[in-house]
Amino acid sequence: MAKDAPKMKGLRPRDKTSGKLRRKREDTKVKTLQKKYHRRFAGHAGWQLGTLLRTWRKGSLKKALRTKKKTKKRK
Repeated sequence: MAKDAPKMKGLRPRDKTSGKLRRKREDTKVKTLQKKYHRRFAGHAGWQLGTLLRTWRKGSLKKALRTKKKTKKRK
């Protein structure tokens, strides 16, 4: 594996044809992602990433991480 950009964590696998970073596997448990990114995913720790992305209608982990929590406005 080749070294990545300076601010990226560690070495990451790339697609052989295009050189783009590969997508995160859809069978990754959400609990693992919560530990890695220090982010809660609405109590869905038992789900797999693919299920979460389909439910939230997001195309990638990056888009799911950008999603902000919806908070109720206090009166």
